[in-house]
Amino acid sequence: MAHDPHLAELLRETLSDRAGITEKNMFGGVCFLLNGNMFGGIANHDSFMFRVGKDRHEEALRRPGARPMDFTGRKMAGFVYVDAETALETGLAEWVDFTAAFVGGLKPK
Repeated sequence: MAHDPHLAELLRETLSDRAGITEKNMFGGVCFLLNGNMFGGIANHDSFMFRVGKDRHEEALRRPGARPMDFTGRKMAGFVYVDAETALETGLAEWVDFTAAFVGGLKPK
């Protein structure tokens, strides 16, 4: 599944001030890691993917543009897809902060 390089650049720019961010090609797209833990990325041409944690999964799904991540055909608890257009309209930085609240608390790898 090809990803949109423009969306990757927008996420890259939004993450640029955060320490511990690295980038890796995964799942046919680009993923960003925080201290070695998967943070989020671009997995297709019209959506962001964020790791929000199982405890905040339902809360994330109530946010505009979010839907369950079903990369393998099964819903993946703790991960969501977010419609790119909606995320950009409502605030990509807010999704980054929401995601960082979970991933930033994980043990570094």
